[in-house]
Amino acid sequence: MKQPLLEISNMEVCYSGKPVVRDLSLTIEPGEILGIVGESGSGKSTVIRAAMGLLKNGGAVTKGEIYYKGGSIARAGEKELRKIRGPEMGMVFQNAGASLCPVRTIEKQLYETVLEHEKTSRQEIKERALEIFKNMGFSKGEEILKSYPFQLSGGMNQRVGIMMAMILKPDLLFADEPTSALDVTVQAQVVKEMMKMREMYGTAIVIVTHNIGLVEHMADKVAVMRQGSLVEYGTREEVTGAPRQEYTKELLSAVLRLNRGQR
Repeated sequence: MKQPLLEISNMEVCYSGKPVVRDLSLTIEPGEILGIVGESGSGKSTVIRAAMGLLKNGGAVTKGEIYYKGGSIARAGEKELRKIRGPEMGMVFQNAGASLCPVRTIEKQLYETVLEHEKTSRQEIKERALEIFKNMGFSKGEEILKSYPFQLSGGMNQRVGIMMAMILKPDLLFADEPTSALDVTVQAQVVKEMMKMREMYGTAIVIVTHNIGLVEHMADKVAVMRQGSLVEYGTREEVTGAPRQEYTKELLSAVLRLNRGQR
């Protein structure tokens, strides 16, 4: 039987003893895109932080399991997790610019990120970054690399975040509200770029968003969360085309969608 890339089984996550995610089970297959949607506070970002072993401030997986390629994430030590984060699992944050150092160029931060995980030359890293930018449709990659984050727009910093997450070619990419701070036209472009990364590298993507229109556009499977629980889960066609839950219907009717393009 084929093993899922990521399997979350009956997971409970608590902060200071209080459950914020309850009895949640999900699977992500290689190359698949899963959209996790729900209102603010529904627990969707907690799910991906737990999957990356990034729960902090009293957060802990208190029940269930998280398996990545068959190995336990919940029981893994910090040293083991560091080997997985980056080369195996990448992350695009809601505000990529805020996660970048404002007084160092993109190029210097990129070198540090890659050299932390593999032995290679700076020239090789630069060439890989320029190739990703080229595949994203940017001809001025050199200019971007020599820039400081504050010199770039919010949309461009998000693209830098995607490039830095993808340069190690992870098998799984988590994207936490990656377009919520961007205007609609830039949102569409960022989504297109993430889809391109899936095409190029076969990367599986878990995208967390409050915008069900976004996952309707790009996801293979959709998980709808409310108040820490999974209320609906299935293929994109099942969840967005024939939702069973009233809450899902409300999300579909309330949120503006991206224009449909080719998937």
